[in-house]
Amino acid sequence: MRTEQLEYIEAVTRLGSLRRAAGELHLSQPALSETVRNLERELGVSLLDRHRSGVKVSDEGRELLPHIIGVLESVDRLRRAAHDQHQSSRVVRVGTVNAATAPLLVPAVRAFRETHPATQVEMVGSQQDDIHRGLREGRFDLGLVNYLDGDDTPPDVDTTELLRGRPVVCLHPDSPLARLKAVSPADLETEPFIAMRAGYVMHRYAHRLLGGSPPSFAYSTDGAELGKLMVAEGLGAALLPDFSVIGDPLERAGMITHRPLTDETTRVLVVLQRRRSDSFPRAVRELHEAFVTRATGLRERP
Repeated sequence: MRTEQLEYIEAVTRLGSLRRAAGELHLSQPALSETVRNLERELGVSLLDRHRSGVKVSDEGRELLPHIIGVLESVDRLRRAAHDQHQSSRVVRVGTVNAATAPLLVPAVRAFRETHPATQVEMVGSQQDDIHRGLREGRFDLGLVNYLDGDDTPPDVDTTELLRGRPVVCLHPDSPLARLKAVSPADLETEPFIAMRAGYVMHRYAHRLLGGSPPSFAYSTDGAELGKLMVAEGLGAALLPDFSVIGDPLERAGMITHRPLTDETTRVLVVLQRRRSDSFPRAVRELHEAFVTRATGLRERP
């Protein structure tokens, strides 16, 4: 039994004519008639009553017609679901707070694209709360988020820790603070301060480090990437996770450097989050795995 045989029966009974059904299905009338007869022989019942005036569904066919229509509707739902999954796997949307872009995000996406060249990866810089909303609403498939060690994570998302680092002071190499082995909170008052805007983990960390009274913010910006560019231009110093600075192209080019903070034991985490679900498109699962693989390699690096 083939699906098209059931579709032919439905068309004949709906239109009441082999001729009209053949026209709608773009078949010859003899071919359609033979297909119906083959199905009747396979089922062992006469589905149609044939008369010179036309055809109509037989009593046996009338009893089976709801089952035929049910099968066709199920097949249609299957096709739509497969289409939706195919379409959803063509674009994977990642919300990111822009931390660890150079060592983590870019290499993971590059590795994923090598095996999924037809899948678009859409990376959207955003704050943590918006990423969480996007995961719940389905706007994001994955989210890269920062936490301070000990922070609670939302109970309605799955969280995988990728990297764990420490806060450092990101500096221009010509900064007087770059001559120090470690920078104290008091030292930060000697240089313009480039802060992350409220809503970012490092904004909250700066207030905590400095006892709720941070140095006067000379600048405030969205995300680590713009902050590093401002440091490279000599505008001031920024507090960032070490994994956001080490290996960055600006650091490799000698345009920024970093120093540890004195007596600081706080750890900053990068985690990968996705909404709780029993199933995900294959592309989402494999990009998730690419992030985990890349992070494992970074943790094992000296």
